[in-house]
Amino acid sequence: MTLTRAALAQMVDHTLLKPEATTADVAALIEEGRELGVLAVCVSPSMLPIHAEGMLTAVVAGFPSGKHHSLIKGSEARLAVQQGADEVDMVIDVGAAIAGDYNAVLADIVTVREGIAGTAVLKVIIESAALSDDAIVEVCRAAEKAGADFVKTSTGFHPAGGASVEAVRLMAETVGGRLGVKASGGIRTTEAALAMIDAGATRLGLSGTRAVLDGLN
Repeated sequence: MTLTRAALAQMVDHTLLKPEATTADVAALIEEGRELGVLAVCVSPSMLPIHAEGMLTAVVAGFPSGKHHSLIKGSEARLAVQQGADEVDMVIDVGAAIAGDYNAVLADIVTVREGIAGTAVLKVIIESAALSDDAIVEVCRAAEKAGADFVKTSTGFHPAGGASVEAVRLMAETVGGRLGVKASGGIRTTEAALAMIDAGATRLGLSGTRAVLDGLN
């Protein structure tokens, strides 16, 4: 797949989710994102409101563990949207998925979806590196049933690892173009980014966006 630098930038959520991030760091992220021509910036909800004119604003919910009560995730997401978020990236209860309790996963996602109604895009972070292939498929099905807009590989904080080409391909095959697929976590090179897109990713979460885009110069 051949992409221009500008086209690749329009698939990127330019991301800063480090716990030590300051308001100055977020301001720098926004300025860099605008310079690079990215689609969105992704920040922690406590950093809202921000002014990212020309870009979408994405925030996380239940991040990074996913072990927050569903009502807390839903409330966090709703407040973020009220403060200007266009998109919410929620983390599932990974333990529920590992245990095969997909009804709990479904209920968790539904709670967040209802919390933001139809006002924002919902991405569901599944921590694919921690799941079996069967669990990846079932969680993606739950996300679709719950009304999510995207499934997303990873937080980038889990010790099992981040995105993989194999997981992205499986996720893309499962949702069949009905949902977007966001690859995130450990994507640091142009080659890795393009491999994720070739596997079916329609969005990329990157913290080192400039280095990835520079590979297309």
